[in-house]
Amino acid sequence: MYGAPLTKLWNADPARPGRVCYPPPQMSIGSSPPRRDGLSKLTGRALYADDLRPHRCLYGATVRSARAHARIVSIERDPAFDWTGVTVATAADLPGPNVVTLMTDDQPILADGVVRHAEEPIALVAAPTRERALAAVRAVRVTYEDLPALLDPLEAEGSPVQIFGNDNVFKRIHLVHGEPSRVTGYLIRGRYRTGLQEQLYIEPQSMIAAPRPDGGVTVTGSMQCPYYVDRAVKRMLGHDRVNVVQSVTGGGFGGKEEYPSMLACHAVLLSRLTGLPVKITYRRDEDLRATTKRHPAVIDLSTLVSPQGELLELHARIWMDGGAYHTLSTVVLSRAVLHAGGPYRCPHVNILGTVVATNTPPNGAFRGFGAPQAQWAMERHLDRIARVLGMDPLAVRRANLYREGDVTATGQTLHDPGAFAVLDAAEAAAKAPFRRKTLRPGVTGASMKAGRGVALAWHGCGFTGNGEAKIRGKVGLEVHGNELLVLSSSTDIGQGTETIFPMIVGDTLGIAQDRVTVAQPDTGRVPDSGPTVASRTAMVVGGTCFKAATELRAKLEAKVGPGSFDEQLLRWRNLGLADPTHESTYEVDASVVWDPDTYQGDAYPTFGWSCVIVDLRVDEDTGEVLYDRVVTATDVGRALAPVLTSGQIEGGTLQALGWATAEEVVLGANGAMRNDRLTNYIIPTALDAPEMVTCLVEIPFAGGPFGAKGIGEIPMDAPAAAVAQAIEQAVGIVLDSLPMTPERVLAAMGAR
Repeated sequence: MYGAPLTKLWNADPARPGRVCYPPPQMSIGSSPPRRDGLSKLTGRALYADDLRPHRCLYGATVRSARAHARIVSIERDPAFDWTGVTVATAADLPGPNVVTLMTDDQPILADGVVRHAEEPIALVAAPTRERALAAVRAVRVTYEDLPALLDPLEAEGSPVQIFGNDNVFKRIHLVHGEPSRVTGYLIRGRYRTGLQEQLYIEPQSMIAAPRPDGGVTVTGSMQCPYYVDRAVKRMLGHDRVNVVQSVTGGGFGGKEEYPSMLACHAVLLSRLTGLPVKITYRRDEDLRATTKRHPAVIDLSTLVSPQGELLELHARIWMDGGAYHTLSTVVLSRAVLHAGGPYRCPHVNILGTVVATNTPPNGAFRGFGAPQAQWAMERHLDRIARVLGMDPLAVRRANLYREGDVTATGQTLHDPGAFAVLDAAEAAAKAPFRRKTLRPGVTGASMKAGRGVALAWHGCGFTGNGEAKIRGKVGLEVHGNELLVLSSSTDIGQGTETIFPMIVGDTLGIAQDRVTVAQPDTGRVPDSGPTVASRTAMVVGGTCFKAATELRAKLEAKVGPGSFDEQLLRWRNLGLADPTHESTYEVDASVVWDPDTYQGDAYPTFGWSCVIVDLRVDEDTGEVLYDRVVTATDVGRALAPVLTSGQIEGGTLQALGWATAEEVVLGANGAMRNDRLTNYIIPTALDAPEMVTCLVEIPFAGGPFGAKGIGEIPMDAPAAAVAQAIEQAVGIVLDSLPMTPERVLAAMGAR
């Protein structure tokens, strides 16, 4: 039950009221041990997918569409090219359905007859070397018959150019709560935009398919969700002799959630045709052009507010661009709609969200999953309200923040909302002077104008509604001598899973955490714990680790009585429990009630809360924004490992600053990304990182291990709006579209 006392997590003994049996006196939870994977990555011993070289491995490459929308007339091989030792595959070679298994069966593994976006895979080649494979790609000739292309999402709904269904709409969601106000107030309208954003993980997409002696295949690669890949490959092949292994993964941010399923199918198809292992690793430019991005959005907000700035009504219209295929657009839109009002109470809410199809590369998962777009709009709209009413932007926010017992737009009653706690913590931290100011060569103080901005956000932790009940994620614990192995398909993509799971299990059992390790995710061995998405790894899967360890402890206590298990694990076989593997399934709180048709009920088991205060300077000569300090205060529930927790928040915050002022995807006339190099797709580096003050606010959640909440996504939600407010304070311009590049800042100052 929401807001239940934290001690419920700790197995209070009903026979001895008030006595907490465990955790042990010396807990690792709350400490910051070294990362389990830190040394191997630091020394270069960690092997990423492209470091792996199976015997007789071939190299795969992809023939891609040059058109946004066209019929494929022919696919031919250049007779002048030496095709010896080169294998070419098209849709005709697929052994099963030509579909990338995900939510909707609309995306083909390889284009068959029609291409719906530039860079769509049409054919595959495999060759003994990567260079020869790339040369073979250039020797494949595709003839097209052009079709009308639809590139503007605002023109997509009902367009005569049909890409999906009869209206190009992937999904509509309409959320209505409360009755219209009878009070007279100010009607304030605004339109807000966000663009595409590239995940830009360090390691490009990479996948290896190797045939097995039993006629099956082992897929190894860089991914977030092994069981997504497992299901996609099995469906394509038509049999279940498949196992999927996650190799060391250099970041994901959502970009390696659904896309690796397609790449795995490509590698498996080539391996099946050649009978040899095949590896496909994208070049950086190909990765930038071909893979999914953050959904662009256009959001219209209309509010009725009182003279004191209190929200009386909120009307929202959200358009999101899904690109040519559905991928995960439905759930991205869902989270955008549910977060559209931000962490603010409003008696009457009417939100209509639509995600449409266009002839651009598909958009998919990205850290925040629709919530950053929606909350950017709401935070900028509150600034608009403040301008109209002549109020302090922070005063408008304080007047509307959620309080204990408030009811959200879905009818969910909030317990322990942390909005005021994070705001107070951030304000207190921001009173301290800067430790340093960001410097740039040649920038003088005369042209610099300083500003400060503040923004708040909330983020639903875990899957929406009853999503966890459908997944029923599992975790196993396997005893090996006096050590334990955690069996889970949750992947470590840099967030520290390999470190925190042993901490949770070790503290629950009362054994040293260094006696607990995490198995490499392999669908042939580990259970399906659900995907590594939605800020659910620590809270949900970590909670299942806690449950498994609790149940395992109960088994041991039944045999040997309560006490330390440092030595008892060694006696497991002598206790008549030979070859023990204990498996537990995540249990959904029975009090969670959700209606996916009406969008009413408990949208999330709990929410995280965040406040961001940005201090910056704007160069009036160049439009450049220099960040001096960013203060974040985030409700994390319980910081399992404070250094890892802070690192997550700081990394996400820097990513959000890039979204705010630097990262712009420029599309060409065919809808493909033009700035496909790191020289012209600009992200913040260590040189751009400001002083970061990271406050961890702990409001424990009874449904998470030791009170932990999910924190992976919330750092993306608030910083961009705080930046916009700070720019406005510094130079008096209003920017309501992202990114706020120097060119746009200069143009706005000129128009001023």
